[in-house]
Amino acid sequence: MTCRALLTCFLLGVCSYAQSGPTFAERLGWKSTDRVLILHMDDAGMSSDSNLGIERVLEHGAARSLSVMMPCPWVPQIVRYLKAHPGTDAGLHLTLTSEWREYRWGPLTGISAPGLIDPEGALWRSVGDVVAHASAEEVDREIRAQLDRAEKMGFHPTHLDSHMGTLFANAAFLEKYVRLGMEKRIPVMFPGGHDTYIREDLRATPERLVTFQKMGEELWNAGLPVLDDLHNTSYGWKPPAGMNDAQLQHWRTGRYMETLQQLKPGLTMVIMHCTSPTGVFPLISDSGELRKADMLAMLDPEFQAFLKQNGFIVTTWEEAMERRGKAH
Repeated sequence: MTCRALLTCFLLGVCSYAQSGPTFAERLGWKSTDRVLILHMDDAGMSSDSNLGIERVLEHGAARSLSVMMPCPWVPQIVRYLKAHPGTDAGLHLTLTSEWREYRWGPLTGISAPGLIDPEGALWRSVGDVVAHASAEEVDREIRAQLDRAEKMGFHPTHLDSHMGTLFANAAFLEKYVRLGMEKRIPVMFPGGHDTYIREDLRATPERLVTFQKMGEELWNAGLPVLDDLHNTSYGWKPPAGMNDAQLQHWRTGRYMETLQQLKPGLTMVIMHCTSPTGVFPLISDSGELRKADMLAMLDPEFQAFLKQNGFIVTTWEEAMERRGKAH
């Protein structure tokens, strides 16, 4: 199950509330009319191709934020890049699944967390299997081990988020995720604001108020920034067959421009997967074209001009946390 699908389930059950009062972006010091974006690249460290695509965008494109999958084999390469480029907005893509058929990784906690391990000795492929087999205590130890590895490698993450949305799949997992961020004073990806794009895009018709917004306020009161909304649909945009790179770039840029225009004022995280696939990447995944499309869109001068012409403000988790420290 994807992060988008998990959020669908959550919103159908818990979110009938439209945020009133100022947005979190406004509370962070932006104007009430500002549309503020964190353009964010997932899956750093998963492969060398993933790292190279992310690095290209950081140096020449629009997206300025990324997160690293600490159990994966190519983490040292991206960490070396981060050390050579201090100030890069890099967080942890907390990873509890290993979804590919033949390219696998295991938990950093190893055999001490048997509920996280599938019959091949890797993390489970699906979110559902993690929920079915792992305890919240095992999840907590693993995400702390991932943070510990980053710190030992000399990289302090600017934020935390969740690979495949696994930490949003279970209330006890979500509690461990949020508590880790509050304890360590590291921002967490959490859409606790008006969530307009999520609800409208997923066609959710929530019937009762429960509490993404309440948890958002809890995070805010703990001194952390909170998202007003989340744009997490691009992984479902399957490229038409037979496009060359120029056509792929134009098509993907158009999809981003169309959907970003729908965003309401506030702080919105836009999730993408920028990769520069080589001939090796198809041995990992059949998602190379859509990941390359994300990279090409972020490198597109037309997209960068669109952001300026429409008054979008591109920020980072690091800046959001700095602003939170100055806010009331």
